[in-house]
Amino acid sequence: MKEFKNNAFDILLERGFVFQATHLEETKKLLESGPITFYLGIDPTADDLHIGHFFALQMFKILQDCGHRGVLLVGGATAMIGDPSFKSDMRKLLTREEVDRNVREINSILHRFIDVDGDNPAIIVNNADWIREKGFVDFMRTVGIHFNVAQMLSADAYKKRLEQGGLTFFEMSYMLMQAFDFVHLNDTFDCVLEIGGSDQWGNIIAGVDLSRKMANKDGENRPLMMGLTCPLLTNANGVKMGKTEKGTLWVSREKSSSFEFFQHFVNCLDEDVERLLRFFTKLPISEIETMCKENIVEAKKLMAFEVTKLVHGEEEAIKVLKTSEELFTNKGLSETNMPSIELEIEQESISIIDLLTISKLTISKSEARRLVEQNGIEVNGRRAKLEDLINLKENKEIILKKGKKTFLKVLIK
Repeated sequence: MKEFKNNAFDILLERGFVFQATHLEETKKLLESGPITFYLGIDPTADDLHIGHFFALQMFKILQDCGHRGVLLVGGATAMIGDPSFKSDMRKLLTREEVDRNVREINSILHRFIDVDGDNPAIIVNNADWIREKGFVDFMRTVGIHFNVAQMLSADAYKKRLEQGGLTFFEMSYMLMQAFDFVHLNDTFDCVLEIGGSDQWGNIIAGVDLSRKMANKDGENRPLMMGLTCPLLTNANGVKMGKTEKGTLWVSREKSSSFEFFQHFVNCLDEDVERLLRFFTKLPISEIETMCKENIVEAKKLMAFEVTKLVHGEEEAIKVLKTSEELFTNKGLSETNMPSIELEIEQESISIIDLLTISKLTISKSEARRLVEQNGIEVNGRRAKLEDLINLKENKEIILKKGKKTFLKVLIK
């Protein structure tokens, strides 16, 4: 059994993870008094985790490291609907086979980041095991009877959809299912705390309210069940982190290379560095504050290295740090593991404008032309010119650099 530490709440607060709580003082006292069971839900709407999921997992790990018992719920049932919170349109419906495949992939990824075999192992469950086969009428008589439609529609998470024309009954049932998950986990594992990102606040409140309304448990009153959220991972301008030129920043190297991952964080705003060091490292706060004040460039590089190490491992983090340093000194370009793309081009040469457009390093020929004219493009370490023609027989591997921070390796087939 892992040694219990009574300072989990203080750590969460100091590192910036405490954003909203249904019962703030009660949660603090509960986490100080002894080990409890808590849970975090992740819907397998894709076959990978993005950086937002990983951020919430950091909160999970802090509680687990302090001796609290963690349950990771992979939503094989809720993913069949998809959370409508803050969405402008209905999510694409996945088949049961697609969801089940995603569940398997997510489970394997979770094993990389969360302790499931140690002296305080996390429990991984799938809500498909208790929801999928439950009859509709039985579920609505048990759970739906406790939900007021007017209250549900007043939730901030649904306002955008309502303004644009509506929310389907199908999607509204998502909140009922997630709320019932909390009650089920309380019945099964004595779970009393749900954690998650602030975008889950409405669903978490619904679970806490449902537990109060379904108060009777084995003839006795159900214990107080509480919710705690961390902030969404956004930058100083309020923009969600994890969006790259290629789309979402995933934790699997096959979807987002370790170099791309490192570059995303090393290019963050100076104002975000201290917060990210609090989130993703165990460095003392005083050391973080001093480092950011004295040398923000080195602090940023350390932060990017530590986040990459957490996700991709130390060996890969060392490799991409070396790659990044080589790129900025124009050394070893052909040996880097930067993001790459393979292009099949039959002609013997191609203009720089066409190459930038085909490789999608620029969104249009006009953007490509503008960047070249402004000396914002380099080809294999040399400043590009509008009249440049690249010999594809002699250049099977081309390193493109856009601005100061964006690199792409083009492999000619």
